[in-house]
Amino acid sequence: MRFVRAAISKFYAVIVVVLIILSLSTEPSVLAIDASSASGKYNRLINEKSPYLLQHAHNPIWWYSWGEEALAAAKRENKPIFLSIGYSTCYWCHFMEKDSFEKEDVAAVLNEHFISIKVDREERPDVDNIYMTALVSMTGGGGWPMSMFLTPEGKPFFGASTIQHDRFIRILGQIAAVWKTDAAKIRESGDAVALQLRAYLNPQGGRRDIGEEALISFYNTAESQFDKTYGGFGGGNKFPRPHVFMALLRYHRRAGDPQALKIVTETLKAKARGGIHDVLVGGFHRYSVDGKWEVPHFEKMLYDNAGLIVAYLEAYQVTKDPEFARIARKTMDWVLAEMTHPSGGFYSAQDAGDFGEEGDYYAWRYDESRQLLTPEEFEHVRKLFRLTPEGNFDHNRNVIHVPADVSFPDPAADTLYAAARGKLLAARAKRERPRLDDKVLVDWNGLMIAAMAFGHQALGDEKYLRAARKAAGFISKNMTKKDGRLHRRWRDGEASNRAVVNDYAFLIHGLIELYQSDFDSRWFEWAIQLQELQDKDFWDEPNGGYFFDDAKDATLLSRSKEYDDMAMPSGNSIAALNLLRLADFTYDDKYKKRANDVIRSSAGMVARSPFAYAQILVAVDYAIDRSKEIAIAGKLDDERTMKLLRALRSKYLPNKVVAVSDGLKSAAALVLLDGKTPTRGAPTAYVCEEGLCQLPTTDAATVLKQAETRVLIKK
Repeated sequence: MRFVRAAISKFYAVIVVVLIILSLSTEPSVLAIDASSASGKYNRLINEKSPYLLQHAHNPIWWYSWGEEALAAAKRENKPIFLSIGYSTCYWCHFMEKDSFEKEDVAAVLNEHFISIKVDREERPDVDNIYMTALVSMTGGGGWPMSMFLTPEGKPFFGASTIQHDRFIRILGQIAAVWKTDAAKIRESGDAVALQLRAYLNPQGGRRDIGEEALISFYNTAESQFDKTYGGFGGGNKFPRPHVFMALLRYHRRAGDPQALKIVTETLKAKARGGIHDVLVGGFHRYSVDGKWEVPHFEKMLYDNAGLIVAYLEAYQVTKDPEFARIARKTMDWVLAEMTHPSGGFYSAQDAGDFGEEGDYYAWRYDESRQLLTPEEFEHVRKLFRLTPEGNFDHNRNVIHVPADVSFPDPAADTLYAAARGKLLAARAKRERPRLDDKVLVDWNGLMIAAMAFGHQALGDEKYLRAARKAAGFISKNMTKKDGRLHRRWRDGEASNRAVVNDYAFLIHGLIELYQSDFDSRWFEWAIQLQELQDKDFWDEPNGGYFFDDAKDATLLSRSKEYDDMAMPSGNSIAALNLLRLADFTYDDKYKKRANDVIRSSAGMVARSPFAYAQILVAVDYAIDRSKEIAIAGKLDDERTMKLLRALRSKYLPNKVVAVSDGLKSAAALVLLDGKTPTRGAPTAYVCEEGLCQLPTTDAATVLKQAETRVLIKK
């Protein structure tokens, strides 16, 4: 995140005053605590459903959740707000709770001098986005837990991420003292910051076209930052970045640059072999804390794994390397085994472990492994995973990883590894399992529905299609209001929280992939309905693009708009691709116009930093390529129809949509299917571009040749 720093000198003046006061004393500030003020005060988090908020429900702090009640209390009592934002699987959030929020001395100061608000960033990404942007502007960096101090009106004036106990007590005392003596100056600085924050959160730059020069610039940046030794980009912490690999594969397809493909394949293999990947059962951890992918931050997030499934499957389609297919399958199988509600929704995350115990579930000590296995099994595993007595992680522990010069283990082909793996997993099962964040979020589920549906297309396994269908049905039944709008979160039988644009865009994305897997028109009809609601509630008519929130929550300091990719792609970038695909299914120009408006409204940002906008560039690639509308007239239970489909799914053809008419009623909006009929009773494919179709064919090789035509990029 970047922030416009101009015209906020008053803000910095106040921050300097606070920091000077903090530097005067290393002792905790002694404040008068009035016990009688506790009348009617209590920790309100006990009434919440969020696993993160419930983790703090028994703190001695009088926590509020975000909302009108908390802000009204701050105004009524004329107290600054302490805002703490985190999430349930956040390692350092657990640390700050144990170090500060469970302590009576911290609670005494917060309860007397502040209104304390706790936010689950995954339930309230709209709140998190606003204040994380402010934090980055103040400190040059961000992270969770986020610790922000606000005026009673919700305007930020001081912030940090993790703060250790003694410093936290000192900060609390000094801010309380400054507020008591000079609240007007702090309010003045909060006003100035809020003004600049609103301007940044809602960019209103000019709109212009984006062409292949942006794709070339993106590739040049990726190539210059590529770690040629270990894969990935840069050094230090390395994140999954699946949208970057998807954009690079599209660039390779049309530019033919072998280095673009090499960046993707070498990095995906390095990640699969590294400790960031749970080699024993599948699933990827949040990020690697070293440049070699060996030691991860151990939490596992649904959205990371959804994106990586697609990246590995696309790499498999391009290269036919079975290792990529095996990793994608293994990841999906882990999701089905450990991250799926019995009724179909996908859970959010698994924990990294409590502070001081991170990785206990996953890491192995040398002697422990030797005792569990036969000498032959241990020697095989020792060489396979480079186990050492010293370990490669804290406290002489080994994080399992597979060196590049060793064959990647496959239990189906390596009986010695299979036996050892079974014993290691049996021992791991006796350990305390990572805590599960079992809430169901629409946007993260939309990404996983798309991944599972694409997994079915690429690998032909029906269980992934069943999982995608079941998850979509879960959202339809449990998280959809009577008017068709979405609740953002479901947990423990309750659907709640106002949906943001990501919920609509990511679910539409999942439904489009699901339709292209089983060709059930109800998924397409639902996608059209959701797109209409997204346009109605989030579209910025004067400037183009979609706002993050629907403007119906008066507690938010500002509406925001996102285009750049963070851990997940932005709602605008996914929406642009959705709209382009809907246009090709329906031949309705309103979708294409809106997609172009989204892309054009991002042009200035993309030009400045193309590497941060990989998912937008995926949509740009679709828009400027010879994207294909493919209709197949034939029944799905006819092997000849399936042969045509398998041909199209066997190749890497990202810029296409496929619709099938099986002789039953199709969605009225699927104009692509109009007039498409079998040839003398044989299933027939029609490959079209902007409504102009090539000669219909019943031959799988011919339809594939017609679909592979593309516009080449010349550097």
